[in-house]
Amino acid sequence: MPKSALSPARPWWRLGCQVTGIATMLVMLAGCAETQLAVHGVKRIGAQNQTSAPTQIGAYKIGKPYEIGGQWYYPAVDYEYRETGIASWYGPKFHGKYTANGEIFDQNEVSAAHRTLPLPSIVRVTNLENGRSLKVRVNDRGPFARSRIIDMSRKAAQLLGFEKQGTAKVMVEVLEAESQQAALIAQGKSATPTTVTAAEKSTVTAAPRASVETVSLDAPQGNPTPKDFNDSPQTTKRAKYHPVSPANDVAVTAQANPEVNIAAVPPSAIYVQAGAFSVYDNALNLRNRLFNLAPTKIEPIDVKGTTFYRVRLGPMATVPEADVLLDRVLATGQTGARVIVECAGAGEMTAAGC
Repeated sequence: MPKSALSPARPWWRLGCQVTGIATMLVMLAGCAETQLAVHGVKRIGAQNQTSAPTQIGAYKIGKPYEIGGQWYYPAVDYEYRETGIASWYGPKFHGKYTANGEIFDQNEVSAAHRTLPLPSIVRVTNLENGRSLKVRVNDRGPFARSRIIDMSRKAAQLLGFEKQGTAKVMVEVLEAESQQAALIAQGKSATPTTVTAAEKSTVTAAPRASVETVSLDAPQGNPTPKDFNDSPQTTKRAKYHPVSPANDVAVTAQANPEVNIAAVPPSAIYVQAGAFSVYDNALNLRNRLFNLAPTKIEPIDVKGTTFYRVRLGPMATVPEADVLLDRVLATGQTGARVIVECAGAGEMTAAGC
């Protein structure tokens, strides 16, 4: 037998050390495995928390008046904003890209684009077709189709119940306290209320309702169109923004799963508004020119003591029908025409609709 095959008997204590060492290694390996499982568990929990409550905070932005497709828009602070119209949604094409205030657009979070409201603003959007409503954080600009008033993220459209159909009749209302707090957070300021002087209040101008009731049709000479119905760009003087009464515990940052409320809503109808005039005969002339396109009516409305006569075509049963009719009215040269939504039983009508 080779010498190398002969080996002295190992002392018992060395065998014990080896067994102990192996046992120790097994314990350590088991400990490492448990540690890895714990780490992975924390990551999963963290990811779940991040999905349910993301906290993107972009820059606070109002912006200067701008023109797109021949239409002027006037961004401004307007806590009285309330408008009915058609909502659309956007998603995959813009997913992962920057919004107008520097955030990253996530189609799976609840957010929206608006043409004139400050970024960010908090609005309540109510689907007038099913009564669903939720608070939405506006952090982008758009939509710029004449027949749309707000563009929702894909997630928001899902929660409001119109993702598959693409559009819906909605009411959009600014939430003042939540919007003030969102503005403070975006500016990196404290939520402590700031006192506003009377002089500063007097210089703050609400956003013109150009996208709602403004028309480009000229009124007859001697009957000038009031400022509310003027599509031409205007220079608006604004004071430095001073939030007054910020709220606490509101959805001022992006959210993936906000609360959806459901309530009864009044019946609503879709119309195409071709124009509005301070002289009835002008409205009658336009109505006579358009009556062959669809049922047409003239409706009076009081705006700051002045009576206007609105020429409306419809009602239309669906948004696609309204879009087709809008294109036909625009083709006749009525560049101020737009799609509007009117609620039944809303009492006195306002420039915003319902």
